[in-house]
Amino acid sequence: MKKAMKKLEALLELGGMKKDIIFLVISGIALVLSILKVIALPFDMAWVAIILCGIQIILEAIIGLVTEFDIKADVLVSLALIASVFIGEDFAAGEVAFIMQLGGLLEELTVARARAGIEKLVHLTPQTARLIQADGEKIIAAQDVKVGDLLRVLPGETVPVDGVITSGQTSVNQAVMTGESLPVDKTAGDEVASGTVNQFGVFEMKAVTILVVFCPCAMVLATPTAIMAAIGNATKHGFLVRQGDALERLASVDKITFDKTGTLTYGTPQVTAVESLDETFVKEEIYRLTAAVEQMSEHPLGKAMVRSYKAEQKKAGREAALPQVEAFEMLPGRGVYGIVEGKKVLAGNEKLLAEQEISITTEGEQLAATYSEQGCTVIYTAVDGKFAGITGLSDTIRKESKAMLGQLKKLGVEPVLLTGDHENAASTIAGQLQISKVYANCLPEDKLNHIREYQARGEKICMIGDGINDAPALKCANVGIAMGVVGSDIAVDAADIALVDDEVKEIPHLVALAKRMMITIKCNLSFSMGLNFVAIVLAITGILNPVVGALVHNAGSVLVIINSAFLLKWKMRK
Repeated sequence: MKKAMKKLEALLELGGMKKDIIFLVISGIALVLSILKVIALPFDMAWVAIILCGIQIILEAIIGLVTEFDIKADVLVSLALIASVFIGEDFAAGEVAFIMQLGGLLEELTVARARAGIEKLVHLTPQTARLIQADGEKIIAAQDVKVGDLLRVLPGETVPVDGVITSGQTSVNQAVMTGESLPVDKTAGDEVASGTVNQFGVFEMKAVTILVVFCPCAMVLATPTAIMAAIGNATKHGFLVRQGDALERLASVDKITFDKTGTLTYGTPQVTAVESLDETFVKEEIYRLTAAVEQMSEHPLGKAMVRSYKAEQKKAGREAALPQVEAFEMLPGRGVYGIVEGKKVLAGNEKLLAEQEISITTEGEQLAATYSEQGCTVIYTAVDGKFAGITGLSDTIRKESKAMLGQLKKLGVEPVLLTGDHENAASTIAGQLQISKVYANCLPEDKLNHIREYQARGEKICMIGDGINDAPALKCANVGIAMGVVGSDIAVDAADIALVDDEVKEIPHLVALAKRMMITIKCNLSFSMGLNFVAIVLAITGILNPVVGALVHNAGSVLVIINSAFLLKWKMRK
C-alpha cells in the first residue's frame, strides 16, 4: 500500500511548478465563468477548479494520512471541500481548492527565493588559498587550511580565512563584514577576516577560523483583501513587499535598527573639510595639489578625493581638469607621491610623513584629532618636504534622514543605529540625527546578537540595511527592509521588503500604512463576525430565508472589499 502511495506521490509531482501555474490559470477562468454564467453547460464551471486543484489536495491528504498518519491543513480542507460538494455548494468547493493551491504555489516560490539567497551567501566564501611551503607556493582549497598554516594574499584577492598578518602592509575592504565605506589599513599583527578584499600590497598571514552565520526565519503567507490593498499602496511609494504578512509584523514593531552606511548615509566618502597649515598655500591650492597627486591612485580614498574635487569645481562653474602628475608612486598602507607643477607632493597618513621625517605642526595635530573625532578619515599633505595641510573625508548623511527619523518617533517607533564603523564616526552620525541608542564596531554576528537581545526582552524589531553583512540581521529581525538600489542581492533576498528607489523618506509612510492596515483588518473582522452572528440568529428564527441570506452574505463581502480598497490611496498625514 505504501509503495503504491509513493508512486502516486511521485506522479503528483510530475510537471512541477509550470503545471501548477497552468492549472491555477484555467481554474481561475472557470470560477469567473461560473460567477458570470456566460456559458450554458449541464454542469457548474466550478467543477473545473475542483478537478484541477481540489483532487490534488485530497490525494496529498490521503497520502499523508496513509504513509505517516500526518494530519495537516490539507486534511481539514479536503473534508470541507468534499462536504461542500455533497451539499451542492460547487462554487465554494472550487473557490477553496483554488485559494489553497494559490497559497501553496506562493509559498513554494518564496522558499525557492530564500534558498537561492542562502546559496549566494555560501558562494561568497573564498574557495582557494595560497599555502606557503618549504618548496614554494601551493594553491589549496580554503576548507583544507589548518591552524598555523602560512598563507599569502595578493592584491585584489579575497582573504580565504580569518587570520593574523605576519608580514606586509595593505588596505583591506571590510565592507562585506562591517559595512564600513572606507578601506582599513593593515600591517603585521593586525587581524583580517575571511571574505574581505585585499586592496593593495602582498601580505602573509596565519590562525584560522571560518564563520557562517545563518538565522532561519519562518515564512508565513496571508492574502486578505486589506493586505493586498496595502501592498498596492506600498508599491506606489517605492516598496516591493516580498512576504505576504510583512506589513502585519511591521505594524507592531517597537524599534527600527538602521545600518549606517548606504542607509542613513550615501555610502560614498566625500571631502568634508580642507585646511591649509602653510601660509604659502590657500585652502583651494592644498585641495588642488592633493587631488592632483591622487588622480593616479587606485585607493578608494584617492578616488573619492578626485571625484569630490571635480564635482565641486563643476558646481562652481570652474574648470575641473587637474594638472598632470609625474614620477607617481603608490605607497601601500601609507599614501602616494608625485611631482605636480614642479612641486614634490606627498599625500597620505601620519606614517608616510614620519618616514620622510616631516613633522606635523601642533595646530595640524589638533585639527586632525577634531576631524577624527567627528568620524572623518584624515589625509595629510606635504609639499617640497614641508607639512602643508590636511583634508577630511567622511560618509555624508542623506538629506532626508533626519526628518524621516523624527516622523518614526512620532509614530512611536524608536530608531537604533547598528554600524560597523568606529565609535567616533557612529557617535557623530547619531548625534546629528538625534539617535540615542548606538552600537558601533558591529560585525554581522554582533548585529544579529543585538537584535536577538531586544527580541528576548519581548520587543519586536525591524532591521533596515543594504550590505551582505546585514543579511543575517535582516533575516532574523521581525521585519527586514533592504535598500533596493545600493543594496546587495543577498541583502534584498534576505529581506521581507525592498525599498526599490532607496528613498528612505518613505519609510514612515510604510510604517503608518501598516498600522492603518491592521485597523482596517480589525474593522473588517468585527463587521464580518457581527454580520454573520446576526444572520445566523435571523436564519434560526426563520426571518432570513436562504435567498436573502445569500444576498446578505455577498453584500457583506462587497462592503469588506470596499473598506479595504480605501487603503489603495491612503496617505500618511504630515
